[in-house]
Amino acid sequence: MTSPSRVAVEKMVFRKTNAHVGRFISVTPENSTNRHLAYGRILLNPSTPSVSFSNGDRETGFIVLSGEAVVKVNGQGIDLGQYDSIYIPRDSSIEVTSHQSVDIAEFSADVINRYPLQVVRIAEISRDPTQVFTAGIGTGASRHLHMCIAKNVEAGRLVAGFTWSDPGNWTSWPPHEHAAMLEEMYVYFDMPAPAFGIQLVYSNTEYPELVTVVRDGDAVLMPSGYHPNVSVPGHRICFLWAMAAHREGVDRQFGVVNVQAGFNQGGSGLEAGRKK
Repeated sequence: MTSPSRVAVEKMVFRKTNAHVGRFISVTPENSTNRHLAYGRILLNPSTPSVSFSNGDRETGFIVLSGEAVVKVNGQGIDLGQYDSIYIPRDSSIEVTSHQSVDIAEFSADVINRYPLQVVRIAEISRDPTQVFTAGIGTGASRHLHMCIAKNVEAGRLVAGFTWSDPGNWTSWPPHEHAAMLEEMYVYFDMPAPAFGIQLVYSNTEYPELVTVVRDGDAVLMPSGYHPNVSVPGHRICFLWAMAAHREGVDRQFGVVNVQAGFNQGGSGLEAGRKK
């Protein structure tokens, strides 16, 4: 895999990806280090109440960050609210409509096979302690994880969810990597000014290759290496995490990570499927 030290920052760091009304795709395999994963936002309001598109050979996942929308997939309408998610199979016709406003994160990945349409309600996964849980309590790495499109969803490559830390805490701790199986990216949200965080991506454990400030709407890609982050005191870091398996189906596994030498797992909450 490509080392972060050999990759131009402009292919790993994308700023203010939530600045466009309508549907805007910020990250693709063509403009980034990603081999499979693409990411964009759908921002609708009374002046732009709907968008329509087809996803071709790409399976697609939506996570609603705020507001409400009706998503039609091949004519079937589905109401979605905040933090609800939907998995949409490839070769689908998609229409998104909001009567007020909505902010949706869109992730997609190329697949050969077609998997079923699946809706994930935040109210349902919140009752499952393997899907929504807190990790790292009392370690300086306390965070709250939501597994939206994960083991609960049949898919080819996509895995997605979101994490928010307690103020001033680390996440993705202890440092770990999984580049042989999964590429990953983070998208920071719900971090109103002056909140910001620090994101690291590195293979060189002495002098990390990428250390950058991240704010609301920014995105950082992890082509390889360890990727912890930390919020500033008094504020939390909140981010969507999305992964794409390199081998469809085979590499779509959970919690298979390599932890950086010298950091043990005790008290971190880093267990199978619980790594962010």
